[in-house]
Amino acid sequence: QVQLVESGGGLVQAGGSLSLTCAASGHPLGHYAMGWFRQTPGKAREFVAAITWSGEGTLYADSVKGRFTVSRDDAKNTVSLQMSSLKPEDTAVYYCAVRWGTGGYYYKGGYEYDDWGQGMQVTVSA
Repeated sequence: QVQLVESGGGLVQAGGSLSLTCAASGHPLGHYAMGWFRQTPGKAREFVAAITWSGEGTLYADSVKGRFTVSRDDAKNTVSLQMSSLKPEDTAVYYCAVRWGTGGYYYKGGYEYDDWGQGMQVTVSA
């Protein structure tokens, strides 16, 4: 059974940077699409970024485009989210997710993913 664990979150001032890493155990992530989502209390889970199984294709929410970068290292069985120029509105719990199905695309819907990490808090102070 796969386990996804996010790390790297924390507190940062507005304008700063953080890098999140999602590490998988129990199953290789290679050849599977991955995604990052975030959620704040009282709000629905929000798509942040996605990457194809090959790593050649990426997709970003408009709110993070140009500031966040998603990447993967299948040798290390990890997916990362590099966040820069952070804003207070980026404050949320961030989740990584994996889609086990085949397909060379990236996916925006949370329902399209099969397994999720436990979440990592990112707080951006003004």
